Amino acid sequence: MKEKLFNVGKVINTHGIKGEVKVQRVTDFDERFKPGQLLYWVNDKNESTPLTVRTHRVHKGFDLVSFEEHPSINDVEKYKNGQLMVSGEHQAELAEHEFYFHEIIGCTVYLTTGEELGQVKEILTPGANDVWVVKRQGESDALIPYIEPVVKEVNIEDQSIIIDPIEGLL
Repeated sequence: MKEKLFNVGKVINTHGIKGEVKVQRVTDFDERFKPGQLLYWVNDKNESTPLTVRTHRVHKGFDLVSFEEHPSINDVEKYKNGQLMVSGEHQAELAEHEFYFHEIIGCTVYLTTGEELGQVKEILTPGANDVWVVKRQGESDALIPYIEPVVKEVNIEDQSIIIDPIEGLL
C-alpha cells in the first residue's frame, strides 16, 4: 500500500542560483520546512521524489526552501508547479478543536436547523482565525469564520460541520 501524503505547499518557482524554490505554503506548521524534515515532491502524474530540507526562510510572504539533494538552480528547475507533501506519519497530534486542512476540506456544512449549506472547498488564513470557503448550490460561496460563536460542531468521522450563522453572515 502506498503511503498517504498530505500537501504542505506548491513550488511556484525557483529563487536564485543556489537551489532554492519559492513555495506557496498551505500549512500552519513551520516545522514542515525545518532543516532535516523529509518532504515529498509530487508531480501531476502522482509520482513522488523524497527531498530533505537543507534551508528555509521566509521572503516577501513566500517560503524559500532548499534541499540537501539539490545544491543548484539546475537541480530544482524540474520541481516547478509540483506539490510538496509530508507523510502521514509526520503529522503531529493536534489539540482539541484543531484540525488539519485536509480533514475540513470536503466536509458538508449544515445550519443548526438541519438545512444543508454546502461543502468546504478551501480554507483561507487571513489572520486572527481561519475562514472556511463553502461552495453553495446555485449561490455564491459562503465565507465561514472558524470561531466559537459560529462553528458549533465538527465531526471529522461523519465529514459534517454544524454552524449557527451570526446575523449578516449568509
